[in-house]
Amino acid sequence: MHSPPSTRKAAKMSGLSGKISLVTGGSRGIGREIALALAKAGSDVALIGRTAGPDAYAVVDEIRAMGRQAFVYFADLSKAAQAASVVQQAASELGPISILVNNAGINPSKPLEQISTEDWDETIAVNLSSAFYVTQAVLPAMRAQRWGRIIMLSSVAAQLGGVIGPHYAASKAGIIGLVHGYASLLAKEGITVNSIAPALIETDMLKGNDRIKPTLIPLGRFGTVDEVASVALMLAENGYMTGQTINVNGGWYMS
Repeated sequence: MHSPPSTRKAAKMSGLSGKISLVTGGSRGIGREIALALAKAGSDVALIGRTAGPDAYAVVDEIRAMGRQAFVYFADLSKAAQAASVVQQAASELGPISILVNNAGINPSKPLEQISTEDWDETIAVNLSSAFYVTQAVLPAMRAQRWGRIIMLSSVAAQLGGVIGPHYAASKAGIIGLVHGYASLLAKEGITVNSIAPALIETDMLKGNDRIKPTLIPLGRFGTVDEVASVALMLAENGYMTGQTINVNGGWYMS
């Protein structure tokens, strides 16, 4: 029995079967949950971490247990040459990247007077420059396919300043600028570019900062990684949203 046209169309639009996703910083926290969500939707997944560790291999094992392909690579994405090389390596094993999640980042929290130029340079390099380098590396394949999804992780700090420091806020505000720049140039090629701006999500990155409390959030609690991952999955599957920043912040910043 044939499905009615509307049903066939819905089936075609759902799921990410046949797509290859690349998730930076995918071994823990938000990145891990996004990688698993993409795999559950049918995508094969490449993870990129900075240093080798059991967490990354555990995510690969979870994805492979779903029947999907998964590999993990290690590189310093703040170096343009390493970013280009690792993307090429992932594509050679899995195929051209069609979904990119720029999630890798650091949040060195210090009192304002202790933030050094080295802190600034490293935060901008890891949080912002790496997103540019990896995006540039995956774009030729996306443009050739005339299909792509680029999802970047910004932060409520880009809008409110946050509790980490101006170096972190600036790096995450730059992500929103990247999204606007890429989205405006790539829309006609079938490539969407969006960002997610979480607030305080319950991950290891929250630990050790006494200024980070759930009372800062109007909803009165930290967010969860699956609440961010569900938005990332929506952006991966939706072809009509581009140039947007989706706030997942418990009401801390209301646009």
